[in-house]
Amino acid sequence: MWALRRVPKLLRDTSIRTGASYSASARLQTSNTFIEKNAIFSGSSQLVSDASSSLLRFYRSTHASSNFSVWRCGLSSQAGAESSGEEDDLEDGFSELETAGNSENKRDHIAKDETEDGLDSDQEFSVDVEETASNELELFGAETDVSDKKSSGRRTTSGLFKALISAPGLSIHKVLDKWLEEGKNLSRTEISSATLNLRKRRMYGRALQLSEWLEMKQQLEFNEKVYASRLDLIAKIRGLQKAEDYIQTIPKSFRGEIIYRTLLANCVVSNNLKKAEEVFNKMKDLEFPSTAFACNQLLLLYKRLDKKKIADVLLLMEKENVKPTLFTYRILIDTKGLCNDITGMDQIVETMKAEGIEPDIQIQSVLAKHYASAGLMEKAEEVLKAMEGDNIKENRWVYRFLLPLYAGLGKADEVERIWKICDSKPRFEEYLAGIEAWGKLGKIEKSEEIFERLLKTSKKLPARYYTHLLKVYSNHKMLEKGKDLVKRMAGNGCQIGPFTWDALVKLHVEAGDVEKADSILQKACQQNEIKPMFTTFMVVMEQYARKGDIHNAEKMLHRMRQAGYVARVSQFQTLVRAYINAKAPAYGIRERMKADNIFPNKSLAALLPQVDAFRRTSVSDLLD
Repeated sequence: MWALRRVPKLLRDTSIRTGASYSASARLQTSNTFIEKNAIFSGSSQLVSDASSSLLRFYRSTHASSNFSVWRCGLSSQAGAESSGEEDDLEDGFSELETAGNSENKRDHIAKDETEDGLDSDQEFSVDVEETASNELELFGAETDVSDKKSSGRRTTSGLFKALISAPGLSIHKVLDKWLEEGKNLSRTEISSATLNLRKRRMYGRALQLSEWLEMKQQLEFNEKVYASRLDLIAKIRGLQKAEDYIQTIPKSFRGEIIYRTLLANCVVSNNLKKAEEVFNKMKDLEFPSTAFACNQLLLLYKRLDKKKIADVLLLMEKENVKPTLFTYRILIDTKGLCNDITGMDQIVETMKAEGIEPDIQIQSVLAKHYASAGLMEKAEEVLKAMEGDNIKENRWVYRFLLPLYAGLGKADEVERIWKICDSKPRFEEYLAGIEAWGKLGKIEKSEEIFERLLKTSKKLPARYYTHLLKVYSNHKMLEKGKDLVKRMAGNGCQIGPFTWDALVKLHVEAGDVEKADSILQKACQQNEIKPMFTTFMVVMEQYARKGDIHNAEKMLHRMRQAGYVARVSQFQTLVRAYINAKAPAYGIRERMKADNIFPNKSLAALLPQVDAFRRTSVSDLLD
């Protein structure tokens, strides 16, 4: 697993206290280690208590301690979130954690079901390190018996599901009452199929109404996993506070580890650092065993918001003898890549291999992406060739990764070669990869050609397929074509959602029409079912900041709060830039940040003096 070098010097600033496995009074001091852009990686190995379990260790820093303390191996954030400045791409979905090994087949099934059912959900599947995998929480297992999952024939769509999606949103209970009165099938298998189909299309409101009706009518025996599924839906639709309140209504015998890991995962999706740490602490107080799942959730959250705490989680995993998973390595590799520490990234890979764990396709794609970003084109190509394997025709799984990655390297000939292999009968994800790849290469006509072929595969395509071409238009500032495509979507009955809003907003921003982009975003905010993505707000806010438009920059910050997004350093960085460009002081900005439990990172700390109305300068000293 991982090698952990013992800390040569004990510091008082940061501590890990353990009470489950060690004496309650025992206090283990650890170094204030964390990952920064110039972090040093320790490549040597040292076995820990279990010979089969070891940890990687990142050290060392001249910065202050993270004040990361653990009692009973829980977490407590005293400083709040400190952002690294990167924006996370996904705000929706369940938990961006371990990807199932059969995700390719799963995606193809979902795409096929969407087109066969004529659904138009505006969902999108990321293929990067933060890929959604709800099955890791074992929620769906609550709604499906093992025997129900085994099917040798063609997958069929639940009749109950079709009835639910055809009904108006506020009359789900009436449809269900009628279904029951007519004596139609309401077996656990039927309920499971309907719930799964609603979930994978992000129709969480309808899934929640179904769950509430089942309990009210006593049509389903509730167990811990069924309660966890309800909890997840409540968190998605009504927020974390309502989800916490619901936990108190669950019988104590069913308030197990799955319930709290579900809440923890939703805290991570919401980027709520304080709440995530509180839930983790609660799990330790309840004496649930430490799991790689919970630690990976924290690692994922810290990767986005507070990288300096990553090393502390790794040390916690060592103390609790929690073995890292493939996804743990994936998070660390991506973090090192984002910090542009290619040497450290390579060392993590070597350590992982030494422990007998080979990089999967996702890790290889992450490596190729970061090599390309660092200008190491030859190394990136080596990774891509390794992904292809000896026989690319038999390795169909990697096509959708290779196409955009080769395009990112500017290798049009390689994109052409790969596309020719799957050109005779592309899969759904390959269509999308082809649209993206040719768009990156500036071959708009080829992207459009593939899109038109895709349209012919089904009478009604989901909105996410249109969104891929819309992003191509946005990247090339093709405003009129983008507008025409959106009109086409509406004409084909597609439901416009967050990813389409995001592409539309960026399309107008790229065209220099920030006012129109703001108007689109405002209309999107008025939709009740789902909120726009965080990055959609930020792209508009950044445009106002560049113009020095303080009023509208503040307005965007307020809208993000209304939409339910917690405060982040990146928001205040953008806001401060607006004041700087307006050459105006930002009165009380430090107090506002403190109230939101936000502490400045390096870049924000360097900007704050420029908007300080009471700062001392050489001129002011002379005048005084």
